[in-house]
Amino acid sequence: MKRLFLALAFVGLPAAAQDADRGKLVYETQCGGCHYTRVHERERSKSRVQTLADLRDEVVLRAGQTGRPFTLEDLEDVAEYLNRSYYRLPR
Repeated sequence: MKRLFLALAFVGLPAAAQDADRGKLVYETQCGGCHYTRVHERERSKSRVQTLADLRDEVVLRAGQTGRPFTLEDLEDVAEYLNRSYYRLPR
């Protein structure tokens, strides 16, 4: 239920709130210890991430699995960082 709430709230954030540099810092300090960036470089046809909404969903899902307290701003910034750095999905 908490994940659903985060996902719904996450989608409604304005694009101006996104900060890729801050997202990189959050990703490197909170996410990078459990998996490596190559996971974002897999062949697109084999990736769960096909759209920006998919990317946001995955960020919420993975953040929820860590048990760490992420803010909506954290989640949006991480998604922005990952999109600019790896996925390059249209808005």
